[in-house]
Amino acid sequence: MSSKTAHYLTHLECGLTGERHEAGRVHGLSRAGKPLLTRYDLAGIKAHVDRDALWARDGGFWKWRELLPVREDANVCALGEVDTPLIALDNLHETGTVIVKDEGRLPTGSFKARGLALAVAMAKELGLKHLAMPTNGNAGSALAAYASRAGLKTTIVCPDDTPAINIRETALRGARLLKANGLINACGAWVKAGADAGKWFDLSTLKEPYRIEGKKTMGLELAAQMGWTLPDVIFYPTGGGTGLIGMWKAFAEMRELGWVEAEKLPRMVAVQASGCAPMVRAFEAGMRFAEPWENAHTVAAGIRVPAAIGDFLILDAVRDSGGFAIAVNDDAIEAARRDVAREEGLLLCPEGAATYAAYRKAREEGRIDADDRAVLFNCATGLKYPMPDAGEALDLNA
Repeated sequence: MSSKTAHYLTHLECGLTGERHEAGRVHGLSRAGKPLLTRYDLAGIKAHVDRDALWARDGGFWKWRELLPVREDANVCALGEVDTPLIALDNLHETGTVIVKDEGRLPTGSFKARGLALAVAMAKELGLKHLAMPTNGNAGSALAAYASRAGLKTTIVCPDDTPAINIRETALRGARLLKANGLINACGAWVKAGADAGKWFDLSTLKEPYRIEGKKTMGLELAAQMGWTLPDVIFYPTGGGTGLIGMWKAFAEMRELGWVEAEKLPRMVAVQASGCAPMVRAFEAGMRFAEPWENAHTVAAGIRVPAAIGDFLILDAVRDSGGFAIAVNDDAIEAARRDVAREEGLLLCPEGAATYAAYRKAREEGRIDADDRAVLFNCATGLKYPMPDAGEALDLNA
């Protein structure tokens, strides 16, 4: 890429209060202790940037550079990013009504690549040297991969029941990997204590401003793939909620730019597991902030997040879009994973399977219509997760 990519980032602002913060400096949370959101000169982008020219570029999510915060091309750390495919579940549903966006095709096998690539690039640009983060699995491997690519040090802590493949791939990619006897929120508290002591910079979900910008590219990419239109409804596996918030931000920016031809934006559906559903509980109670979930458990480790610092941003997006929050149990998740694999040949991760289970439940409850065009996010390759034993014995000597 050229080192002269135009740059339109103007400032950052608190997601709760709107207070302005200066760009070009290291930021964690806002002065109000809430996530910061990046803001751009959208008028300048509208005047000088052609959406179709951006979409025609190679480079996966890096093609959207004018709508991203990285100033210098030298700080882009690429690992062969691609535009992830849309796969219609036409054997299970009417043609084109249920579509999976398969994020498992990205480097490190999950959509965590988007957010962590941007966070690492900005950490490098701002002169940070040591990054730390809690993880339930895929975020850790993505941070380790991109940080190694960028020459930065990482410390990553995860619950000790994190899937073994995630633990091993994270360590193999160069991180110092610690297994803790607690859930991700407790791991996050440990990381924060180290950051407060000056040991590292805390790259936890929404505790820095740039992971959300990487996840935003899912919305930009989806719109372009659908001919600059948008689906009726999006089912998104929601733990920390960065992707849901990021896509909602992308849709708002594209509408202001005139890039999407849509009278209304998609209904955003936050999908959680019934064993860890703080957003569902808050949504149903009419609350803007969610209470922490006690004794969280689910086979879908990526959405086992008892408390999310961006809870109000998730709930605002869901409500502003006319969407809803919904929980599904582990049996429904496993059934959805099995059915999609057998009928469509697509191997979902548990969190991705939760979105299909949620789609089924929402249809049964009449919350969406049969002819609604729905997009479900499969956030990681299903190959990373345990599968049932299989195979019949064959005696070749018989």
